[in-house]
Amino acid sequence: MGSVLPEPPCPAAPEPVKPVKRGFHRRIFVNRSLALEKIKCFGFDMDYTLAVYTSPDYEELTFELLLERLVSIGYPPEILEYKYDPAFPTRGLIFDARYGNLLKVDSHGNLLACAHGFHFLKGSEIWNYYPNKFIQRDDTKRFHILNTLFNLTETYLLACLVDFFTGFSRYTNCETGYRQGNLFMSFRSMYQDVREAMDYVHLSGCLKEKMLKNLEKYVVKDPRIPLLLSRMKDAGKMFLATNSDYNYTDAIMTYLLDFSEGNTHKSQHRPWRSYFDLIVVDTRKPLFFAEGTVLRQVNIDTGKLRIGTYTGPHQHCAVYSGGSSDMICDLLGVKGKEILYIGDHIFGDILKSKKRQGWRTFLVVPEVAKELTVWTEKSELFDELRRLDALLAELYQHLDSGSSECPDISSIKKQIQKVTHEMDMCYGKMGSLFHCGSRQTLFANQLMRYADLYAASFVNFLYYPFSYVFRAPAALMPHESTVEHIKMETTEMDFMHQLRQQME
Repeated sequence: MGSVLPEPPCPAAPEPVKPVKRGFHRRIFVNRSLALEKIKCFGFDMDYTLAVYTSPDYEELTFELLLERLVSIGYPPEILEYKYDPAFPTRGLIFDARYGNLLKVDSHGNLLACAHGFHFLKGSEIWNYYPNKFIQRDDTKRFHILNTLFNLTETYLLACLVDFFTGFSRYTNCETGYRQGNLFMSFRSMYQDVREAMDYVHLSGCLKEKMLKNLEKYVVKDPRIPLLLSRMKDAGKMFLATNSDYNYTDAIMTYLLDFSEGNTHKSQHRPWRSYFDLIVVDTRKPLFFAEGTVLRQVNIDTGKLRIGTYTGPHQHCAVYSGGSSDMICDLLGVKGKEILYIGDHIFGDILKSKKRQGWRTFLVVPEVAKELTVWTEKSELFDELRRLDALLAELYQHLDSGSSECPDISSIKKQIQKVTHEMDMCYGKMGSLFHCGSRQTLFANQLMRYADLYAASFVNFLYYPFSYVFRAPAALMPHESTVEHIKMETTEMDFMHQLRQQME
């Protein structure tokens, strides 16, 4: 799904940017063709888009605060012994609030992997829970998708809690939770506790407070960002729309865009607000892309909101709170496909902005860097899987509906399962974000459906001119991708003609 045009030459880097060897990590990948010269406005999310949080340091801090919160509301203090393991969770998993399982599924709800705590279920174990290895994803009260980068710690914490209570002698294991005397704790209530703990950690300010004391540890400071934002500002209008409050946004953006110390490049001395024509905080996405909330102006000196709904004209570099995506279009005088919105949240940023406003979309997927590394370094495993698929097809090549023999494919199926597992373990304990063997995950399907462009970082725009045309490869259907462009042999045509006459 990459661009079919050759990569543009890398522009000269400013003083603080050290040139690095060109590689696939700099590429932008294309689901739907897009001409950059038709884009009149660039929109940004902040968290995990402009501000990339250092992994696993950020997740470790969040995980510790979540454990402390759970203990404070009554969970056993022994859970504090768990330490965050970045090798376990991946995005796009689904938590089954009835049975406490973490599920990896495809776009139709077919199970690709299933874990109860840290125990991976196989064969009959899965069938006992899920007949036909299938779930109804529409049941959102039972199945909760963990799609964002913020969800990684929640995913791991849920696995830790299930692991802990399953092996804790004071609790009796039940089908839908755990019992201790007259008390019953369901997996559903466990999930609600984790969700509420995450909300507390974010809304109480304890996480932000610890981060702001040590930004160098928790936020990646990329010297290419000011240069790219300056160039994008020259190419079109710019806006920032974030769910974070103004004081936190101001601290993060100041840190990201201040390179004044020891540098004479003029773009490094600009106030961060000058990079944007419009700044909106407290957006409450995805509500921002629906009816929205009251639009209020922010006092940038105090961070407090001004009383009343703002109804005046657009003020350059002013900061607003709330509002809606319609307000963005009205104040900036742009609409629909003239806007390219860049974010990391496949539901809150990408899906809603496309379905509600028709904006063009760019999804930031940091995992692409690791996925591409495995894809290139472990190419022999992918080649082996393709070879086994071809071998399986060959066993049936000379059979038709009149054949009574049944080829023995058990050995090939075991080899396919072995290679698939080996491939998955190259990515982590829950496998690839995009694949399970040759099958695509739900996350991969959503990415292809709603993101026009995607890359490991929005900074990859730095290596493309703003006249660039991103061309998507032809989307072939199975009957087109598996049949060569050759004329049918005369003998085959004669056979088909004779068969048609017999049927008549």
